[in-house]
Amino acid sequence: MTLDRRNVLTAGLAAGLAAGAAGAGARPTEARAGGVSAGDFGLVSGSAADQAAVLQAALDAATGRGAPLELPAGRYRIGALELRPGARLIGAVGATTLEFAGGGAFITANHADGVMLDGLVLDGAYQAFDRVDGLVAITNSRGVCLRHLTLTRSPANGVSLTACAGSIADCTISNVMQAAIRSLDAARLEIVHNDIADCGNNGIQVWRSEVGEDASIVAGNRIARIRADSGGSGENGNGVNAFRAGSVLVSGNRISDCAFSAVRGNAASDMQIIGNSCARLGEVAIYAEFSFEGALIANNLVDTAATGITVTNFNDGGRLAVVQGNLVRNLFRREHEPVDKRGHGITVEADTALTGNVIERAPTAGIVIGWGPYMREVVATSNLVRASRVGILVSADKAAGACLLANNMISGAEDGAIRAMDGNGHAVGPELKDGDGDDKLLSIAGNLSV
Repeated sequence: MTLDRRNVLTAGLAAGLAAGAAGAGARPTEARAGGVSAGDFGLVSGSAADQAAVLQAALDAATGRGAPLELPAGRYRIGALELRPGARLIGAVGATTLEFAGGGAFITANHADGVMLDGLVLDGAYQAFDRVDGLVAITNSRGVCLRHLTLTRSPANGVSLTACAGSIADCTISNVMQAAIRSLDAARLEIVHNDIADCGNNGIQVWRSEVGEDASIVAGNRIARIRADSGGSGENGNGVNAFRAGSVLVSGNRISDCAFSAVRGNAASDMQIIGNSCARLGEVAIYAEFSFEGALIANNLVDTAATGITVTNFNDGGRLAVVQGNLVRNLFRREHEPVDKRGHGITVEADTALTGNVIERAPTAGIVIGWGPYMREVVATSNLVRASRVGILVSADKAAGACLLANNMISGAEDGAIRAMDGNGHAVGPELKDGDGDDKLLSIAGNLSV
């Protein structure tokens, strides 16, 4: 046969299919070369007994040989299982289930670098545990790899990591009573491409016990239907919640149907919130609040929220932000809820550049700048506000700082394109025009109202 490119490709494909068929024909209890078979230790699928001791022995033997332990498809009831350093437990994706049989903990690791869980279904069965706060609870470990897992029915968190580095990727987590993923004091953690839904209090928590650099990446996740079962004024009910964690990147996530926010940064400095799609939020969709310094909020889409984007709490040190290129639409008023949010598009307070945003249908105001005396050095340029009651509200307090409003377009504002605002958030006085205001503190120029 003449060897040409087509024949070489065909021969390679046939060889690959043959190898795959041979692998598929292997008995499910056989381990890969160099691995350990859990069946050799007496692990039995479908047994009602707690097989934690059997699985622990098999996993320790494999780990001692530097090999992974592969579990065949089936359902196995286990109590507490501890991952030693380097432990790798691998299942058939979607077909190997470990069901929690009860006890103080399910799967734990401490000072265990290089641990891996891959391809397992972890079913907490809503069984209570008291030594840890997650179905998978790992502390003080580097190189953690959790991937292709399905976690469900946890009475607390799904995954709980403390002082860990590594990645949580391509997992499905649902029906947990607290957060799907909770990270405390991380050291460069990646949380990417996970599917999270139906959680009691938060989707992803990135928290620190003290203010400091965290550098976690939260990207490409799908997060939906997050409740706030424990109540509060914003610590619960969020898709992504960063607290005291510096230099966190939240990018490219799809977040919807949260009781409070899609992304909430509290005292989280140098946080980047970029390119997220956020829909149907009960409070502020994207929030940078309290004692942070530095927030970049860019190219996000918000559709349906009580307020679109808020950068606030200058009175508590919150300052320094760029809010650019966001699309915010379909805001609503929430006058009688425990937390009153008033249908604003974007609100900012201090040391902020607000540029190139599009806001549509804000029932109170498209853009709100400052609050009472809490305003300093805000630049709002080249924004488009459509079909909102007021286009731009700006604080009129005598103690407020400087503000530049230039080259914005306001279309269809029912109650004025640009208005002064009192300390209660109400529009006061006549509509402001180009050239109005104190030249030193308020500059209004080049705006167009249609």
